[in-house]
Amino acid sequence: MKDVSSLILAGIQWFFFLFTNTVVVPLSIGHNFQLSPDAIAASMQHAFILTGAVCILQAVFGHRYAVMDGPSGLWWGLTLSLTVSASSAGMSLERIGGGLAAGFLLAGLTMMILGWLGAAQVLQKLFTPMVKSAMLFLMTIQLTMNFFKGMIGYTEFGRFDLPVAALSVVIAFLVAWIQLKGRGKLGNYAILIGIVAGWIAYSLLFPGQHSGQPNQTTTGLTLFPWGAPRWEPGIVITAFFVGLVNMTNSITTLSTVEKLYQAETTSRQYQRSYALTGLFTMLSSCAGVLPFGLFASSIGFLESTRILRRAAFIIGAGLLCMMGLTPSVTAFFAQIPPSVGSAVLFVAYLQMFGTALRTLEGTTFNSKTIYRVALPVLTGVAVMNIPAEAFQTLPMYLIPIISNGLVMGVLVSLLLEKTVNWSKMEQPVTASKAA
Repeated sequence: MKDVSSLILAGIQWFFFLFTNTVVVPLSIGHNFQLSPDAIAASMQHAFILTGAVCILQAVFGHRYAVMDGPSGLWWGLTLSLTVSASSAGMSLERIGGGLAAGFLLAGLTMMILGWLGAAQVLQKLFTPMVKSAMLFLMTIQLTMNFFKGMIGYTEFGRFDLPVAALSVVIAFLVAWIQLKGRGKLGNYAILIGIVAGWIAYSLLFPGQHSGQPNQTTTGLTLFPWGAPRWEPGIVITAFFVGLVNMTNSITTLSTVEKLYQAETTSRQYQRSYALTGLFTMLSSCAGVLPFGLFASSIGFLESTRILRRAAFIIGAGLLCMMGLTPSVTAFFAQIPPSVGSAVLFVAYLQMFGTALRTLEGTTFNSKTIYRVALPVLTGVAVMNIPAEAFQTLPMYLIPIISNGLVMGVLVSLLLEKTVNWSKMEQPVTASKAA
């Protein structure tokens, strides 16, 4: 009996982890695509169902570890940056959404095929730790820029809401304080506590300001709510490229998790894992949900809680599925104020900066080799800060690529890694001082 109760408690912990990593994604994407409250609630419902289902299938038939598979942060950064840059350059949101839907379908199919053929190891050689670190730095910058604008109530007119911004800063400090000072398992619930406390404070301080009230009855599945799939070369190629990067993240995550389980991941496990992630990536494009990927943050959760049992993970994923099947519950959570969600995520995604730094562990830089990181990262940041209107003179199919700082930075990093022999420049520069 004691074993059953501890298993249920562990499952509830997993549920909160899955929930907090899923709930705000449909909100931020929905607001970027200017979806109605009903559409956002439906997207959240589909995100809960698909995330819970793929986690159960991965634990039973796929990689067979307790590792979250859900709406990927990499896809999140790409989608947010594309909606901002491409729409400012003259593309309609429906056109952007249609291009993304086509790109997601292609990326999911490619992941299934390449994963089954064992081509992921080849991609791992292409996307070296240096390329991954540049990508993670840029993705952190891109996401936190969007979250910061959201938490201060930044508008398209270049103004922000001072009272909302003040509350958001308090929420961000609360989440950071709990993560840094929280004893025991309290730190694991920092995001959840921040959402609940921030939501209550927002409702008391700004009653009626966030008034979107979705219906609490299910309206069925609306296919491609962002826009019907269409061929937009720049967007589709960019999405395809990010899909390849996402495949290498799966290898990195599973190769780390297997050490906790003291097991070796077989090629069959990789194949089944890619097949499921690719399949649900294709399903997500139809339901207005971000494509899927393994969450490296699961490693931190496993290390801190030591909840390695797959049964607990399956219970948590099952609870998330049940929540998605209850429209009134998802309609309730769809009312979370965007500024509250952005403030919580601003702090949560600072951890990604640490992941980027850890990718560079053991690497030393001198005045020449620093170009390996500095040039791609600063090029990407520079592109992010160029007004979107400046790209309007380019051909429309190039705008989504050239105006995207994340993509441009990664391309520069790939070019540097494949064309420059950095090993020759890594020699110590002390020989000349011997004289």
